Amino acid sequence: VQLQASGGGLVQPGGSLTLTCAASGNIVNFNVMGWYRQAPGKQRELVATILSGGSTNYADSVRGRFTISRDNAKNTVYLQMNSLKYEDTAVYYCNAFKYLEDYWGQGTLVTVSS
Repeated sequence: VQLQASGGGLVQPGGSLTLTCAASGNIVNFNVMGWYRQAPGKQRELVATILSGGSTNYADSVRGRFTISRDNAKNTVYLQMNSLKYEDTAVYYCNAFKYLEDYWGQGTLVTVSS
């Protein structure tokens, strides 16, 4: 499956963005869909995941500000990001995972700056 992430851009602190991950295949087949991010000079880290059953998990740093959701009919995963902070600046990657299969999108850059 191919994953196409979009929606990144420049936003001021306190602003909002919605990232979209469009999959070329059926995401229902994947146990976990997720968003990760990598800031300059740092390792890639988990942002949020959503299981096939709808359960979600968030990094402590984004919990209460970000919301992950999935639309299985559209094979799309979203990341609604509110109250953005400078430290949210990073390249955001979409991930699709199931046993023995792990796919990554190309990343979309989010820059939080005044």
